[in-house]
Amino acid sequence: MAIKSDISESRTPADIAKTLRSGIGRVCDEVIKEIRTRIPEYDRPDDELYIKVVRMAVEQAIEGFLDHIERPGAPWDPEPFRMIGRGEAAEGRNLEPLQTAMRLGARVGWRRLTEIAGPLGLSPQSLYDLGEAIFVYLDQLADAAAEGFEEARARAAGEMERRRNRLLDLLLSQPLASPEAVADLAKAAGWRLPRTVACVALDDQHGGHRARPGGQRMPALPPDVLAGLERPAPCLVVPDPSGPGQAQMLEQALRGRCGAIGPGVPLAAAATSLRWAREALELSRRDVLPRGLLRCEDHMAMLVVFKDEELVSALAEVRLAPLAHLRPTQQDRLAETLLAWLRHGRGAGEVAARLHVHPQTVRYRLRQLEELYGDQLADPDVRFELEIALRARQAVIGSRR
Repeated sequence: MAIKSDISESRTPADIAKTLRSGIGRVCDEVIKEIRTRIPEYDRPDDELYIKVVRMAVEQAIEGFLDHIERPGAPWDPEPFRMIGRGEAAEGRNLEPLQTAMRLGARVGWRRLTEIAGPLGLSPQSLYDLGEAIFVYLDQLADAAAEGFEEARARAAGEMERRRNRLLDLLLSQPLASPEAVADLAKAAGWRLPRTVACVALDDQHGGHRARPGGQRMPALPPDVLAGLERPAPCLVVPDPSGPGQAQMLEQALRGRCGAIGPGVPLAAAATSLRWAREALELSRRDVLPRGLLRCEDHMAMLVVFKDEELVSALAEVRLAPLAHLRPTQQDRLAETLLAWLRHGRGAGEVAARLHVHPQTVRYRLRQLEELYGDQLADPDVRFELEIALRARQAVIGSRR
């Protein structure tokens, strides 16, 4: 990489570089003193190694500029200053202190140039060209440092993401990895071990796991949420799900998404929470459970029942037997009405509103159901089993459409 400059050999005699080189030590001392006085981040009087590193950086910057004066067209290696930028990222700082230090160094260098301008007989134009060269060089140092800084930040972010993904793998593995292994990786990933977690299973069947309907991106999740959004079956691990604001955070972040929030469990049972969430999500896809974002804790009975679908089928055969002799269209109408009646109340008006039919139509159907079922509809256990059987029937019909 070559540094461009408008300074010609006639305007930058070799004795300028020679004079400046003879005073590098004094200039370095002045630059370092200025930096340590003005920038607290670089003032470490008890850290001899750090002071040596700062001095080396200042000397490299000055030597590089003098080389440029002597050989304007020579290639310039930006790697030492990229390394300085990486060091700033490793220290956890932004680039502002470094940029301030560079400006201070340029100011000191300009001051020294003006002091020697007279004895060397430099013309005002030559002095102007030298000053401009300083600030062009300063920009190039800053660009190189910024490249190194961003490179280090990206590498660190990538490594942290890999650690968090590995931690997610450990938490969801069966059998669970040792508590020591989980604790060590959590520390490396910067994740505080919670007492409880809840896993979220997200529906990604339409693709675009990061985008919400309408092309909007999903809001950023808090850093303590482990996100597996790139997985074939996207999921989240939410720490302390019963903690203040956690429920609202999930509602806001997942608004517009279809998913299921598993029950809160001890950290060692994270895989169990995710299993329940995925089972609830599958029942939601089949219209057994509501669409949208649902909580397993609100549907535990249905989740328990649908663990054995053969048993559900046997139950449906018994409880829906009074409808079996009817025509398919009659079965559908009466089953739909009975389920709405069981789920939403026993008033004809409310059921009619749910089904978008006239209340008189609902009353007629309910009379038919009373004739078919008799006193069974007064039995709470029968009503519970009927709702299970009707939901299962609804799921089967929905899956055929």
